[in-house]
Amino acid sequence: MKKRLSFGFGAVILAAAMAGCGGSPGTTATSTPPPAATSAAPTSASPSAASSSASAAADMNLASSSAGQIVVDSKGMSLYFFTKDVKDSGTSACTAACLDAWPIFTTTADAPTVDGVTGTVGTIASPDGKKHVTLNGMPLYYYAKDKAPGDVTGQGVGGVWYLVSPTGEMIKGAAGSGY
Repeated sequence: MKKRLSFGFGAVILAAAMAGCGGSPGTTATSTPPPAATSAAPTSASPSAASSSASAAADMNLASSSAGQIVVDSKGMSLYFFTKDVKDSGTSACTAACLDAWPIFTTTADAPTVDGVTGTVGTIASPDGKKHVTLNGMPLYYYAKDKAPGDVTGQGVGGVWYLVSPTGEMIKGAAGSGY
């Protein structure tokens, strides 16, 4: 009798644990098939407040957020535009201490891969020689205070930092604390 009860209790715990691995109910990733010319799927590292984000390659996806559909990296971290950047200038207006709060989104790929993003993806040289990813000619950044996928705490900061739409436009509407 004890063995049967122990086995049944263990099965219930295992089933509950496995059900918890399905993801949070408030997070939704949207994707489309990758481009046919892509090789192995690259990854992007999470941002760090102390340094720029290094990545194997850009891998941009879409996610649903309180601001609508937004562009995120392969780990679900939100990406932002800086209104002081000049479109197609080939440079970033965020330098020095700005980069501590707003690490750049980098790649090692010549042609960053995207999944669902319809804007024009490219790169510019960062001050440290890395490939800073751009969307529609505007550099992309993380916000150091976004600690987990779904965080959108950088939205509207200082009236100059905004989330990015799938078409590569700034989303200037309000956003909550996450997806």
